[in-house]
Amino acid sequence: MYTTQMDAARKGIITDEMRTVARKEGVSAEKIRELVACGRVVIPANRNHKGLDPAGIGEGLRTKINVNIGISRDCRNFDIELEKARTAIDLKTDSIMDLSSYGKTHEFRKKLIEMSPVMIGTVPVYDVTGFYNKELDKISADEFFNVVEQHAKDGVDFMTVHAGINRETARRFKQNQRLTNIVSRGGALLFAWMELTGRENPFYEQFDRLLEICEKYDVTISLGDALRPGSINDSTDAAQIHELIVLGELTRRAWERNVQVMIEGPGHMAMNEIAPNVVLEKRLCHGAPFYVLGPLVTDIAPGYDHITAAIGGAIAASCGADFLCYVTPAEHLRLPDINDMKEGIIAARIAAHAADIAKGISGAREWDYKMSEARRNLDWNCMFELALDPEKPRRYRENSIPENDDTCTMCGNMCAVKNMNRILKGENIDIL
Repeated sequence: MYTTQMDAARKGIITDEMRTVARKEGVSAEKIRELVACGRVVIPANRNHKGLDPAGIGEGLRTKINVNIGISRDCRNFDIELEKARTAIDLKTDSIMDLSSYGKTHEFRKKLIEMSPVMIGTVPVYDVTGFYNKELDKISADEFFNVVEQHAKDGVDFMTVHAGINRETARRFKQNQRLTNIVSRGGALLFAWMELTGRENPFYEQFDRLLEICEKYDVTISLGDALRPGSINDSTDAAQIHELIVLGELTRRAWERNVQVMIEGPGHMAMNEIAPNVVLEKRLCHGAPFYVLGPLVTDIAPGYDHITAAIGGAIAASCGADFLCYVTPAEHLRLPDINDMKEGIIAARIAAHAADIAKGISGAREWDYKMSEARRNLDWNCMFELALDPEKPRRYRENSIPENDDTCTMCGNMCAVKNMNRILKGENIDIL
């Protein structure tokens, strides 16, 4: 018998989930077992998530992406958010995080888990005030943990828990002034709770209690970066690094209980700081998988932050980050609609795939080679089938039909590909 995927791996047991991940990644099941055993790969798979098609996150595996959805006070339509989830699954997201913070969150979460074959994550602290209908300073430590256990019981595969922002980390934050303070929603809530109550963060103070819940249901902990930078001015500062050190210590404690761990990473950061931050995380957190939001490499592009995030995500993943949280054009502006979500997914998948090419992930380059062959052959249908998003290039082609089928309306008979194919065959070309 085993309690978690890590427990099984350390006992030499190859689980069905490990076999599934091995098949998807094109590596041996024994290799997956070894990586799970040492914490460098996680397989978030709550035993109560019955319809899950497991995936692995971590060293040597394809870079995964996450999509955020959820109901809020201003946007509480279940049907819209569930439609987003279905669309995200169709667009091949690897994970969905339910960030619901208002209303019938339990009902929504249950529906989402029942219909989703991809892993589901949550941030339980978002749910606490609505669950108890209490102001933040009236919530007890027990009530925080009750919500965590409810999420675990419902079948959530991984949870973001901001256990690294303790009173000492908060002191360092206050002593080192930032331009944008704390931008993590969960981090800000727990910082405010500590300030209002004068007490220690319950997730840090009673970390063993959290581990007990995660071990019971095999929930992967995603240790949240409460002090992630919210602007390029604030990146890699004393508070961020101090929290990362704490997260490394908590990682070892979790592994002692056979609880799987991911580490969440910075949000806004200049490009030249990304690679050193990945090295720091891998070093200080003992090779645990790294889950990053972006990073957004500039702060001046509201409405286009899916692009700023994709640039940072590609760099981070090429340097060793394992999991990218998508960012949409609506970031910082509103709850994304389904079109925003699609743009965010495609941008994140491009970033992940570009990084996989650089990391030498099996099959990544071959996909590109097949596309290049289709382009050389001017095989438009094959190009569409290979495209990451087949619908958009097909629509572009249909909206601007060329005179000759073997060209496009940009180059026409001056098409370099067409003319090179003919010249190399010894044929004549007809430009005019």
